[in-house]
Amino acid sequence: MRQLKQAKVKIAFFKHSLGFIILFMLSSIQVFSQIGKIVGKVTDKTTGETLIGLTVGIDGTTKGAATDIDGKFQIINLAPGKYNVSFRYLGYQTKNITGVEVANGKATNLDVIMEQTTSQALKEVVVTATYRQETVGALYAQQKNSAVISDGISAEAIKKSPDRSAGEILKRISGTTIQDNKFVVIRGLSDRYNSAQLDGSPLPSTEPNRKAFSFDIVPANLIDNIIISKTATPDLPGDFAGGSIQILTKDIPDQNFISIGLGYGYNSQTTFKDFRSGYRNTTDYFGFDNGSRKLPANFPSTEKVINGLGNQNIAAINTLNNDFGIVNYKALPNQNYQVTIGRVKDLGKNKNQFGSTFSLSYRNAELSTPQIKRNYFVYNYNDDQYKFSTNIGALANFAYKFGNSKITFKNLYNRIFDDLFTFRSGSNVATTSNDNRFYGYDLTQKGLLKSTLEGEHQIGEKKIKIKWNLGFNNVINNQPDQRKVNYVQNSAGDPYAASVTTLGKDNTRLFSTLSENIFSAGFNLSKPIKFLGTSNLKLGLSSIYRDRVFDARFIGLLINSNLNGSENVRKRPIKDLFGQDVINNGFYRIDEIANFTDRYTANNFTNSAFVMLDSKLSDKLRAVYGVRTEKFDLSLSSKDLGQPQPQAKLNNLDILPSVNLTYSLTQKSNLRFSYFKTLARPEFRELAPFAYYDYEILATQIGNPKLERTNIDNVDLRFETYPSVGQIFSVSAFYKKFKNAIEPFIDDVNSSSTISYFNSKSAYVYGLEMELRKNLEFIGDADWMKNTTFYTNVSINKSNIKNPDNSFSLEQNRPLVGQSPYVINSGLQYSAFKNQVNFNLLYNRLGRRIFNAGGKRFPSIYENPRDVIDVQFSVKAFKSKGDFRLNASDLLNQFNTFYFDLNTNKKYDLVGTDEVFKRYQNGRNISLSFNYTF
Repeated sequence: MRQLKQAKVKIAFFKHSLGFIILFMLSSIQVFSQIGKIVGKVTDKTTGETLIGLTVGIDGTTKGAATDIDGKFQIINLAPGKYNVSFRYLGYQTKNITGVEVANGKATNLDVIMEQTTSQALKEVVVTATYRQETVGALYAQQKNSAVISDGISAEAIKKSPDRSAGEILKRISGTTIQDNKFVVIRGLSDRYNSAQLDGSPLPSTEPNRKAFSFDIVPANLIDNIIISKTATPDLPGDFAGGSIQILTKDIPDQNFISIGLGYGYNSQTTFKDFRSGYRNTTDYFGFDNGSRKLPANFPSTEKVINGLGNQNIAAINTLNNDFGIVNYKALPNQNYQVTIGRVKDLGKNKNQFGSTFSLSYRNAELSTPQIKRNYFVYNYNDDQYKFSTNIGALANFAYKFGNSKITFKNLYNRIFDDLFTFRSGSNVATTSNDNRFYGYDLTQKGLLKSTLEGEHQIGEKKIKIKWNLGFNNVINNQPDQRKVNYVQNSAGDPYAASVTTLGKDNTRLFSTLSENIFSAGFNLSKPIKFLGTSNLKLGLSSIYRDRVFDARFIGLLINSNLNGSENVRKRPIKDLFGQDVINNGFYRIDEIANFTDRYTANNFTNSAFVMLDSKLSDKLRAVYGVRTEKFDLSLSSKDLGQPQPQAKLNNLDILPSVNLTYSLTQKSNLRFSYFKTLARPEFRELAPFAYYDYEILATQIGNPKLERTNIDNVDLRFETYPSVGQIFSVSAFYKKFKNAIEPFIDDVNSSSTISYFNSKSAYVYGLEMELRKNLEFIGDADWMKNTTFYTNVSINKSNIKNPDNSFSLEQNRPLVGQSPYVINSGLQYSAFKNQVNFNLLYNRLGRRIFNAGGKRFPSIYENPRDVIDVQFSVKAFKSKGDFRLNASDLLNQFNTFYFDLNTNKKYDLVGTDEVFKRYQNGRNISLSFNYTF
C-alpha cells in the first residue's frame, strides 16, 4: 500500500508539473512592437579597457547614445532597416560602421574597437568599416587583449552543448577535467589547487570532506560566460595553482523577454525500470526534507546517552524515525523546468537604465547504478545504488546605471537533495561471515545562498575608475540521518542476522550539520598614468571572513542479547528489524560513539592588498605586473570535553609577485610569458580531527591539524593566433614547483584504511596544452564546409610528488592525486539555414589518474581512461523564438573502472593480476527539451 501511494504521488507530481508549465506558456504570450534597437560595447584596441562617455550616433538622424560605465550603449526605437552608425571619442579615430541591419523586435549587437589617433594634425581621422568587418574585429580584440593566459566558454557555446550545469561545462575547456561531474581538475591539479569566483566574489567549499566547490550547483542556463585564468595578476586571489575560475551570471538584458523551458530525459539503465529507495516524502520532490529524518530537538545529549538512559531509553528510541522499509517502483523520466524573465527600462532624459533578470529552475532525476563491482584484497562485493535527486534554483539580479556609475545586486540560491540507497551483497574473507547484505540510506542536503552588491564609478576627467563589492554566502551540507545496517551469514545455508551487537561501520546512524557563513568586501581603484609610456595603475584592498560550525553524532541501536528472542529479532527482514513491537518490548537500547573531536568550529580571516601596473611598453609589447600581499589567520577548535582541545592555527603573511608579458607578433598573433607566485591553504576539513567512515571507499577519513600552507612558483609560455572570427590556434607550456604540497596519505596497515593528509617537501607539475578551433573552409568552398567548425584541445601533463620519508609506502614517488597525463576534448559543430539548425558532436578522454594514493599495503588506485561521446541536435522554430534540442550523452557507455595496477603495466587487465576497486556503468542518456522566448 505504501509503495502504491508513493508511486501515485510521484505520477501526480509529474503530470501537474507538466500541466503548469504548458498553462504558463499559453498565458504569457506577448507581442513586441515592430521596432528594434542597436546595442553593443566599445573598447580600446590596445588595452581592452572599455571607453566611457563615447558618443554613438545614427547618421542622418538625431538619434544617438553615450557609452556607460561598462562601455555599453543602446540606441532604441529604430524602425527595421539598415543604418550607418558613427563613433566619436576625444583622442581616438572616428569610426563609421555601414550596413547595420535592425530587425523587428530584436536587438542588433554591435561591439566596436576604437584606436587611439597618432596624428598630431588637426584634421579628423575617420575610419570606415562594414558591419561584419567591425564585428569580426571586435571578436579578435576581445580574444587577444586578455592580460593573462586564459581559456573560457561563452553562453553561445554553452547553448550548443548538452551540459546542464557548470560542472559539465568546465570539462569542455582546455586542460580541464571533472571528477564526479562536479569537482574541477585543471592542468592535472585537483580541486584543492583551484579557486572559484561567482560574479566577482569567492565561492566557498560546499563539501564537508574536501576543499572543493560543487559546480553542479550552478545551472548552465543561468551562466553568461566562464573564464579560467591560468596565470595570475595581482588583482586575482592568490590561492590557486591550476586555475582561477570566474563565473558570470546574466545581468541587464538587451531587451525584455520571458523564457520558458521544459525537458525530459531517459537513462538506459534507469528509466521505466525497477527503482529502490527508503521512504519518500512529498517535500523530497521540492528539495527539502519535511523534518522526519532529522534528530529531534529534544533528543538526549551525548553525555546522557553514553551514561545510560535507563527508563528513558524506549522513549528516546521512539523519537527517531525507525522506518527502514524499502520502496520499489518504476523510475519515471528525468524532468526539468525553467522560467526566466528579463526586464530593462530607460529612466528619464539622462537615459539612466534599470534592468533585472529573474529565474526559477527545477530538476528532478533518478539514476540507478547496478552491478558496481568491488573485487580486491578481502572484498568481493556487488553494489546496487539508486540516487533520487532534486535540484531547485533561483536567481534574482538587479542593475542600475546612472551617469558614469553602475550598481548591481546579484543573488543566487540553489539547493540539492540527493537521496542515495545502496544494497551491497558479497563476502569479506577478513571476517568469519560467508556472505553480507548491507543496506545504506544516505541523504545529503546541500544549499548555497549568495548575494553580491557591487558598484562601478568613473570620476572626473582623469578617467579614475572605482569598483567596490560586498558579499555574503551561506553554505549548508547536512546529512540528517545516514543509516547503515549489515546482515551477515556465518555459513552457507544459515539465515542472515543483523550486525546490531556493536556500533561501528556496519551499524550506525549519522546526524551531521555543516553551516558556513562567508562575508567579503573589496575595493579597487584604477587610473591612467604617465609611466613607461602609457600605463594604467590599479590598487585594491579586500577582506574575506569565513565562519563554520560542524556538528556530528553517531547514534545506533544495540540489541539486548540477554533477552529471550533477541536472535530471532536479528533475523528479521530490514523493514521489521526496528519494528515498534520489539522497541516497546525493550529489545534495543540506544548508544552513541562519543568522539567529541567529531564536532568543530572554525574561522579564518584573509586580508589582501595589491598594486598593479598595465603598461604599453611599445607598439607590440604589453606588461601587466605588480605584487599582492595576503594576511591569513585561521583557528579551528574541536569540542573535546574533559581534555585539552586539539587546535589548528595558521598565521601567515605572503608576498605574491607576478608579471605577464604579451608581445604582438602580428595583428592576429601573440606571444605570452608569465611568472607568478601563488599558494594553497589547508581547508577546515583537512585540519579537523573528525573521523568519518566512508562506506563507498571502505576507508575512514580524518584531518591533520599540523598541516601548513603550500607555496608555488609558476612559469607559463604561450603562442596564440586568431586566423579569422571564432577561430584560434594556441600552444602553451607551463611549469609549477610546490613547497609543502598538500596530498592525501593512506594508512592501510589495519583491516580498515585511514585517509589523512600530509605536506610533501617538494613536488612539481609541467605540461603542454594545444587548442585549435577552425572551420573546414580551407578544405573546400562548399557551404556546408564553411558552416562546419572543428575544434580540439589537448593537454599533456606530468607531475611527481614524494611520499613521507617515514611512511614505508609502496610508492616513494608518484603523480599527484587527480592528475591526468593527458586530456583530450574534441568536437564538430555544424550550422545550417542561417543557424536555424545546429548539430554538435563532442568527444572527451582523459588519461589514467590516481583516484586514491597508495599506502603501505596497497598501491595507488587508478581511474582507467574511457571515451565519452555526446551529441546535440537543435532546431529553432516559431520565428526563432522556440528551440527544440535533442541531446544524447555518454553514447558509448564504457565502464568506469578504478583498479589496483598490480602488474604495473599502466593499463587495466580485465582478466589478470589487477584487482578492481570499483567498476560500473552510468548508462546512456537521451533528453528532449523545448525553450520558448516571448
